[in-house]
Amino acid sequence: MKHDWEYKKLGEIGSSDLGKTLNQSKDTGDLRHYLCAINVQWDNIDLSTIKLARFEDDEIERYSVEAGDLLICEGGDTGRAAIWNGDPMLYQNALHRVRFNEMVIPRFALLYLRHLKTKGDIDLKYSKGVTIKHLVKSSLMSIPIPVPPLSVQEQIASELDKVSEVIEKKKQQVKELDTLAQSLFYEMFGDPVENEKGWELKTFGEIGTLIRGSGLSKKDLVEDGQPCILYGQIHTKFGAYTTKHIASIPIDLVKTAKIAHPGDLIMAITSEDVEGSCKSVAWMGDYDISIGSDAAIFHHNQNGIFVSYYTKTSAFHHEKAKYAKGFKVTHISTKEIATIPIPLPPLPLQQSFAEKIEAIERQKGLINRSIKEVQTLFDSRMDYYFGE
Repeated sequence: MKHDWEYKKLGEIGSSDLGKTLNQSKDTGDLRHYLCAINVQWDNIDLSTIKLARFEDDEIERYSVEAGDLLICEGGDTGRAAIWNGDPMLYQNALHRVRFNEMVIPRFALLYLRHLKTKGDIDLKYSKGVTIKHLVKSSLMSIPIPVPPLSVQEQIASELDKVSEVIEKKKQQVKELDTLAQSLFYEMFGDPVENEKGWELKTFGEIGTLIRGSGLSKKDLVEDGQPCILYGQIHTKFGAYTTKHIASIPIDLVKTAKIAHPGDLIMAITSEDVEGSCKSVAWMGDYDISIGSDAAIFHHNQNGIFVSYYTKTSAFHHEKAKYAKGFKVTHISTKEIATIPIPLPPLPLQQSFAEKIEAIERQKGLINRSIKEVQTLFDSRMDYYFGE
């Protein structure tokens, strides 16, 4: 931190108001779009999930954000923030609307708040609650903000934004490669719904066997032991395939574990929704690996990468949706998965596809390493300007 900077509480350099408390059964007025916490990401407003609620005409001015306003999440991921740069838009009470006076550039304030969030100060020092955290107005307004000269704020925000732009461009490159990989599947094999190329159709049960994983969980993990994959990692850590494990269990648990072999498909049979059901990762390492509960192992005679990408298609999604059951937790059984059809191009063509995918993944690996390097630079510059 630059110790010669002046500090002021956020309440001294800006004002804050929560949005409207919505009540679907009582609210009147016209249906209008409004912003809520799920729309606010760091440095970004995601309008893809924007919702509608009823607002009266006389509420519009009171509950609207304007260009330059800072939106801060009151609950959930407390303190997550973004600047609104569009036309006036309504917002609800899960968000603080902060308007700064002429002493602070909103962009500079946002970057400093992000630094506090990364350090943990937003959650530990300023958020209230034990199991569920909330950033109440009084706490938010008490946060001390450095107030260097406006020219310094502009220079710092400009520098950090340029580094952020590099990171975002590289992340976009990774997304484009993912899109390329999935489009490559359709280019080589056609749409599985239509099967216009006339590939032989069989069920998962006809080309292999499905078994449930064993009762392994996060509490069983150790630093060094038998390699394993848990179902939660399929949802959060792995892509379409992997050659390396990231977790291990004690050797004495191996005798009760279910084992996946190189080329097998590991499927999450428990999820929060239908979309996540049967999320798959092909195990392409050169050693066996133990599989935890709420996952299934598919031993088969096809190319693992091909089968994994097939599970990403709309054809597979349509079939699994017939069987996925549950309200808060969705489940699908191995017997049900075994009935799902799959088109089978010749193995040499599957292998050719897999080789192209591996080349794409190598390129993604290079970009991801570059992202980490630039992220390290960004973090070091944030610490230089805002660290103690």
